[in-house]
Amino acid sequence: MYSELEFIGDINVGKLVRWLRMMGYDTSLFKGDDDSEIVTAALEEGRVILTRDTGLVERHLITSGRVRAVLLKSEKPEEQVKELSVKLKISSSLNPFTRCIECNLPLVARSKEEVEGKVPPYVLKTQEVFNECPHCHRIYWRGTHWRAMQKRLERLVGSNVQGS
Repeated sequence: MYSELEFIGDINVGKLVRWLRMMGYDTSLFKGDDDSEIVTAALEEGRVILTRDTGLVERHLITSGRVRAVLLKSEKPEEQVKELSVKLKISSSLNPFTRCIECNLPLVARSKEEVEGKVPPYVLKTQEVFNECPHCHRIYWRGTHWRAMQKRLERLVGSNVQGS
């Protein structure tokens, strides 16, 4: 397993980017349309490019091995996760639910007092563990959606998903 992998996905795999963030992988989303820019970013940041663009993976820095890239076959994000779990041995047991799925930043633990007024009263009453994105201030907790995502990740990559 490559626990230190960092990724950069192009716009063709935007939903996969969110899945990888959920799994705990540092994954940036490249929104530009110039292939040389994503290759340069991957080279400078030491990231693996994720794409469905066959032309992109034919660029010299990729074919020479200086930049690593994975050409994904499926259009469906969940199948793309399965592809990566086979090709790169990624796992959801790395550090799931520790990154903001919007901003990609590591989440910061927050107390009930700190999230009061930022989450619904029922959530405040029934939950104990809260995390916040330091950039967008989105609050995360282990509610029913968290449990559903945990089960989906277990199904996709066969790991015992814990997370914060």
